[in-house]
Amino acid sequence: MSLPSRVRLIDVGPRDGLQNEKQPVPAEVKIALVHRLQAAGLAEIEVTSYVSPKWVPQMADNHAVMSGIRRPAGVRHSVLTPNLKGFEAALADAPDEIVVFGAASEAFSQKNINCSIAESIERFAPVVEAALAAGMAVRGAMSCTVGCPYEGDIAPERVAYLAGLMKGIGVQRVDVADTIGVGTPRRVQAAMEAALRHYGIDEVSGHFHDTYGQALANTLAALEMGVWNFQASVAGLGGCPYAKGATGNVASEDLVFMLHGMGIETGIDLDALVDAGAWISEQLGRPTASRVGRALLARRAA
Repeated sequence: MSLPSRVRLIDVGPRDGLQNEKQPVPAEVKIALVHRLQAAGLAEIEVTSYVSPKWVPQMADNHAVMSGIRRPAGVRHSVLTPNLKGFEAALADAPDEIVVFGAASEAFSQKNINCSIAESIERFAPVVEAALAAGMAVRGAMSCTVGCPYEGDIAPERVAYLAGLMKGIGVQRVDVADTIGVGTPRRVQAAMEAALRHYGIDEVSGHFHDTYGQALANTLAALEMGVWNFQASVAGLGGCPYAKGATGNVASEDLVFMLHGMGIETGIDLDALVDAGAWISEQLGRPTASRVGRALLARRAA
């Protein structure tokens, strides 16, 4: 078994993690979280999204957050842009990468963005074209690649179909996301294989939610295929509003602990990451959802 010697991690906590919080999270807290993640060694951070504040009020402060963060060389800051209007708003803040999103499930696409998969790609085509023309990188988030709250199991062919559409409009890399956390290792490998029909191994990343406690096992299954890009959320923040009971992403701390234990480099300081997770959890008034975070904090206290 040949595993990658290094993994690149994107922390999606500031965007994916915080967007569904019921309580308002001040812009200064979001900015401080980004800074703490950078200090811990994160070289890629998903910062915010440019969506209608009517639908996602938590992200209404996108401009304040993007203009307030320090942008050190070597750190990539990405933002979600669902349409051309969102992209044009993001343009003023000069993100390094924009993210468009689609689902491998027709039902989820309809419930989430009120259009079919094919129609969603038509919407994103001018966004991708404009971003590439502006010199920005483009990533495609592929939701529900293993299971859907409305359709159940998703066939790998649906993942290949979506990946092919994204490739066709110029999306440079894609996230294979188990949005509701129902994936198991072999099913995740099948979804990855489907995406790899259209993208190289360097252009796919794993995005695994931990609803059924399978996220680390699914990460290992992807590592065994040579995948070396992954997404996680500090303190296990987040969830999916369209999937009842779906928990957040795998906690960044838990993923880094596993990778370091396997001798895989991440460039991340685990103690500083645990501190960041504890800090944001304190701001939200609850304990960290990271098991590694809780264990290391308890060990320090002892």
